[in-house]
Amino acid sequence: MASSFWAYSLVNPSAADGLHKGSSGLAARDSELMTKSMKPLLLRRAPPAKAVHQPRLTTLCTSLNTPTMASEVQLKDMEMEKRNPRTVVAVILGGGAGTRLFPLTKRRAKPAVPIGGAYRLIDVPMSNCINSGINKVYILTQFNSASLNRHLGRAYNFGNGVNFGDGFVEVLAATQTPGEAGMRWFQGTADAVRQFHWLFEDARGKEIEDVLILSGDHLYRMDYMDFVQNHRQSGADITISCLPMDDSRASDFGLMKIDGKGRVIAFSEKPRGEELKAMEVDTTVLGLPREEARNKPYIASMGVYVFKKEILLNLLRWRFPTANDFGSEIIPASAREFFIKAYLFNDYWEDIGTIKSFFEANLALTAHPPAFSFYDAQKPMYTSPRNLPPTKVDNCKIVDSIVSHGSFLDHCLVEHSVVGIRSRINSNVQLKDTVMLGADYYETDVEVSSLLAEGRVPIGIGENTKIRNCIIDKNARIGKNVTIMNSEGIQEADRSSEGFYIRSGITIILKNSTIKDGFVI
Repeated sequence: MASSFWAYSLVNPSAADGLHKGSSGLAARDSELMTKSMKPLLLRRAPPAKAVHQPRLTTLCTSLNTPTMASEVQLKDMEMEKRNPRTVVAVILGGGAGTRLFPLTKRRAKPAVPIGGAYRLIDVPMSNCINSGINKVYILTQFNSASLNRHLGRAYNFGNGVNFGDGFVEVLAATQTPGEAGMRWFQGTADAVRQFHWLFEDARGKEIEDVLILSGDHLYRMDYMDFVQNHRQSGADITISCLPMDDSRASDFGLMKIDGKGRVIAFSEKPRGEELKAMEVDTTVLGLPREEARNKPYIASMGVYVFKKEILLNLLRWRFPTANDFGSEIIPASAREFFIKAYLFNDYWEDIGTIKSFFEANLALTAHPPAFSFYDAQKPMYTSPRNLPPTKVDNCKIVDSIVSHGSFLDHCLVEHSVVGIRSRINSNVQLKDTVMLGADYYETDVEVSSLLAEGRVPIGIGENTKIRNCIIDKNARIGKNVTIMNSEGIQEADRSSEGFYIRSGITIILKNSTIKDGFVI
């Protein structure tokens, strides 16, 4: 699926990459490219004196020919080229089967999981790309991709006001090709990119210099061009975005060791004890204030990378042709041979990889102030334009909650909860610590009345129902006088025949399921 793509402000000169420190051939090529790209710029800035009629302007233009002024112009143009997003392509990885997010991933890919009431996880990296000016995006998918493809088609196409200019958004689905190797599906992050490596060398990939590898299930706001510019200025082959960590969380992540210049020299996956202590680094090297650096002496990989295009193709084709994963195989094995640099991202970031992290990240949006917010006029989060009416609230009490558009709330209590689009919450309902994903469609008043007359349950939450510590998936039908509290504190349960699961103590009402009147969980 190809789409025309728009971004806020682009159009810088074509970029020239920083010199590659690990390969003299690439260095010579980059130097030649840079020299060629500077000449026309200098000619434009220093027109012949005879074409200028005012003496004062003639003096100014002539002065540009001096070595000092020419060097300043060259440096300024080099900075513009390092910032050029037209030479960057983003690859968003759709993720695996999403078993840790099951049952939310029962019928959808991880990036298609709704979040924040009105968005989907894929909107996060897509919006970051738009706000960064990157207008060439590939999205690799394999599992349950129908709803993801549908959302991308609606949200990032020609007719919704988000226009990608001369760029594109393309979904690349796992496919089989002739030959024994072509019979395999994606085996991992690196293998997924390898199977489409030829795209970086087709006609549209000629000007691409750097490849940005992103995940489709993270929540954060980032200017990717700051990241790419740092990568280019350092001359690194690979740059890894990383988070500063304290002792309490460091063992949950893959950690990196850096030298005094920010070069990555070692990796360790979820170390503990003495192995953890061995991974301490001086994070002031990456720009962290000294006092904060003392409290956060570790750096963890975010799973966000930028590669020089030639280096990426070399690693995938020739150096590690059988390696399947970037984070656990290719990047650690490349540390001795290639220049890998760490880039500090000292802001909110969350991996939405489990039911617990999904639940907590959603409810954290209701905090005052929230650690992360979808409300940012300068860097908005985009999603599908649904053209829904405002939410109607009739005599309700809403405390520390988010209520999305197109919903109907009637004489209810909503506390510390997120209510998704097209939700219906009827009278005397008590909703607390709950993430309600909403509905894909409305039922008319006539349809609702007909269902009730037949003793069936309409979409939404029925009267006098009490719900706490729960995720309610889309189009769920919860009847009257239902209690969902998990008062016994059960941590894990599979009750799919009755329309729900319990994961990490959180009750999950399945998509399109029905919880009958008077049911107690």
